[in-house]
Amino acid sequence: MTYDYLIVGSGFFGSICAHELKKHGHKVLVIEKRNHIGGNCYTKNIEDINVHVYGPHIFHTNDKRIWDWINQFADFNNFRYTPVANYEGELYSLPFSMWTFNKLWGVKTPDEAKGKIAKQRFIDKPINLEEQALSLVGKDVYEKLIKGYTKKQWMKDPKQLPASIIKRLPVRFTWDNNYFNDRYQGIPIGGYTQIFEKLLDGIDVKLNTDYFVDQLPKHNKVIYTGPIDKFFDYRYGDLEYKSVEWTSIIKDVKDWQGIAVMNYTSEDIPYTRLIEHKHFDNQNQDKTYLSWEYPKEYKRGVEPFYPVNDIHNNNIYNKYKKLANELKDVYFGGRLAEYKYYDMHQIIASALTFVKKQMLLKK
Repeated sequence: MTYDYLIVGSGFFGSICAHELKKHGHKVLVIEKRNHIGGNCYTKNIEDINVHVYGPHIFHTNDKRIWDWINQFADFNNFRYTPVANYEGELYSLPFSMWTFNKLWGVKTPDEAKGKIAKQRFIDKPINLEEQALSLVGKDVYEKLIKGYTKKQWMKDPKQLPASIIKRLPVRFTWDNNYFNDRYQGIPIGGYTQIFEKLLDGIDVKLNTDYFVDQLPKHNKVIYTGPIDKFFDYRYGDLEYKSVEWTSIIKDVKDWQGIAVMNYTSEDIPYTRLIEHKHFDNQNQDKTYLSWEYPKEYKRGVEPFYPVNDIHNNNIYNKYKKLANELKDVYFGGRLAEYKYYDMHQIIASALTFVKKQMLLKK
């Protein structure tokens, strides 16, 4: 048998493409190098706790079309992401809000907080992460809650990182400590894996299968969602990624830290955050499952998680993208293949748009 599409990777982009293409009558094969579907969104039930195996994934979007689409596959709870920052035992609200500023300076009004920041902020055009952070929140917040955490997380001095990274961190002068501003937010009740099981229902899937190593069935087109530099055998050099790893344990207590995520922002603590998974979808379990997240130096063979979108890496990516554009019947999509910091709702929109274009080309 010859497949119309071979899809490399079973994360959101690959699984959505498989689902939508099958609906249009195409024969699809999904291959996955891991032993499970779902990519980094994979959740595993351990002691009745839905564990986010590759770190927290909170679905959020302002796009009702995307929200309605994902709700076909799972019921979502009303989880709101309200992480806490721990700096040498002092606890602060994240994102940076009036709760943060009140704890730092004792201020009680937005004008007082803005006045404090105005005296400390970087006033020129920011060209790196440190300057961007200082321009947003001033020296006190930067020194306690950003600098050490960033050094650990990216394994680089903040002066060496692009300013764009810190723009993802919300700053607000209200008492709202919801990390995201999006209208639609939540986590699927029962975890994310059920979504991928439904997306891939009736589709051929081969796990533990490496696109670059294993013999594959005949196919006409390829949708590739892995690292683009690996696809081209690193012709222009290695793209840089941020990687992480976890140390996990089950505790025989109902509640360990009272919140899903606590960030540890001082540089001398080796892990970046402690995740208590039951708080994503709390079913009043008798035990709790904890994961300490550590930064891991990326090199070939290490799982890539986040692209480092500085000028140097983006220039390398653009060379690979030019090669990709020259290929016939091979398509690149998703965070690794497009070297882009996608959120889940953005990946869904991208995949749906891609399939729509494929169907128009067919006509």
